[in-house]
Amino acid sequence: MASRDAVFPAAPHALYEAHGYSAAVRSDNLLFVSGQVGSRGDGSPEPDFEAQVRLAFANLEAILLAAGCSFDDIVDVTSFHTDPESQFGTVMAVKREIFQSAPYPSWTAVGVNWLAGFDFEIKVIVRIPEGLKR
Repeated sequence: MASRDAVFPAAPHALYEAHGYSAAVRSDNLLFVSGQVGSRGDGSPEPDFEAQVRLAFANLEAILLAAGCSFDDIVDVTSFHTDPESQFGTVMAVKREIFQSAPYPSWTAVGVNWLAGFDFEIKVIVRIPEGLKR
């Protein structure tokens, strides 16, 4: 049976404790990262949409770093959008800054009608680099 270890960033935000979930779970050579939102440390949403998207990516990066990974190790992305038509341009601009060259991870974008006060969420699966596998 595969082992399962929780991973948290150095400065976790309040949502993990408030809702009782791990930021990420390492299982063998994979890291399953919970959906990350543009949450400030106290768990409140960043009100500006572009800043919220950037903060979601920053929160994601903090988890990746805690696990010894980087954006280059991401193999699959799922993103959730409350208003895809008006938000997608902003998300794609930030995405291009993060993932600058091929090969890109697979990506599925889903329109939703509620994200607990947030407008964007990103969830990823990561292949843990060879030297870091447990």
